Amino acid sequence: MKVLLVVRGSQGDVYPYLGLAGELEKRGHDVTLSLPRIFENEARSAALHYVLQAFDDIEGMMGDVPDTKNLLDWTRRVIASQFTEIIPLLRQSDVLVAANTEFAAASIAEYCNKPLIRTAFGPFIPGRVIPPPVFPWSKPHPVFRPVFLWALLNLGLNLMVKKIINRHRCALGMRPIADQADHAPSIGDNYLMYSKYLGNTDPAWKYRWNIGGYCFNDTFPYSRKAYEKYLAFIKKDDRPAVFFTLGSCNAVKRDRFAAWLFDICRENNYRLVVGCGWWEVGARLPASEDLFLLDSAIPHHLVFPHVTAIIHHGGSGTTHSASRAGKPQMVVPLLLDQFYWGQRICDLGAGPGSVKMSGISKKYLARRVTDLLTNPEYRKNAGALAGRMREERGLENICEHIESYGEMAEERIAE
Repeated sequence: MKVLLVVRGSQGDVYPYLGLAGELEKRGHDVTLSLPRIFENEARSAALHYVLQAFDDIEGMMGDVPDTKNLLDWTRRVIASQFTEIIPLLRQSDVLVAANTEFAAASIAEYCNKPLIRTAFGPFIPGRVIPPPVFPWSKPHPVFRPVFLWALLNLGLNLMVKKIINRHRCALGMRPIADQADHAPSIGDNYLMYSKYLGNTDPAWKYRWNIGGYCFNDTFPYSRKAYEKYLAFIKKDDRPAVFFTLGSCNAVKRDRFAAWLFDICRENNYRLVVGCGWWEVGARLPASEDLFLLDSAIPHHLVFPHVTAIIHHGGSGTTHSASRAGKPQMVVPLLLDQFYWGQRICDLGAGPGSVKMSGISKKYLARRVTDLLTNPEYRKNAGALAGRMREERGLENICEHIESYGEMAEERIAE
């Protein structure tokens, strides 16, 4: 079976696809992976067959909050490159597996008459119960109900992408779409790549969907020397250790927040580990025996089990990894679905509610950190959540789902 995988984004988006590509190849399938240039080394190290996307400035997009014009320009250039790059690749493949952020994927699959498995790392399907995960309003609101918020999001999506998509559809001899927000989920098989125990689903979803769990990628290469230094720091005493990271995200007040967190940890006799990420968070903190800067990418499954609690930005990958490790966590959301995951951790009792990086005081943050590390309910609930998540077969589930399309094709040929 020939499978085309298309993904863009940061580590939490791309690493699961790297793992998926490797697993499909082990199962004997012919896989082509389209991914951003920044992840070429990872794809090469895994000996995958990959193609680099002609346009993708994910580092620039994550570095600063883009204004509307820049965001529109970026999205349109990406869509144009999708039509140019994906159509020739899909013509040689049996099935397209693409992230829901590949806005042209549904039209391309329709044009090539190939099945589309449309993946998402959150409940990105319009419904009536769950608000859009990209909005910072995760709780039900008496006025701004989910249906209204989805309508608002869909209006914005159509303003962003419908015109450019229809321009390419017309050039290909296809009829224009009336609503991208309905067309994409109706054309594709919507596959949710998150844990059913961590995220939730909407009984009002009218589109075809499946949920199979997050695809953890524990195999990417890392510096053994950096990991040994981390273990030495952890094992030198038994005081609580807090892990803090913003992943690939940037924030104006990241240095102030990291400094506050370091002071709070020292005042309470805690230790602090900072995952520096793409933007060198914590790099300006003074050297201390109570501080460890993890400035090398090491898989979460090796890092998280050794800390007491985790404070992070709320990316889907980090939230799932912290949950699988059974650790209490507190989310500091910055954008998109990070607010949703922060609310889910709170709803599940695996940590306190989210905190904002701006608009809080150091005193307030200290109370929340103390609560995170001392509340026994968080530890108990986080442990129970981890037990359920470890039973999921995220990678195997999506592979079997993809393979079912090959079986269906064989049955049609036999008929």
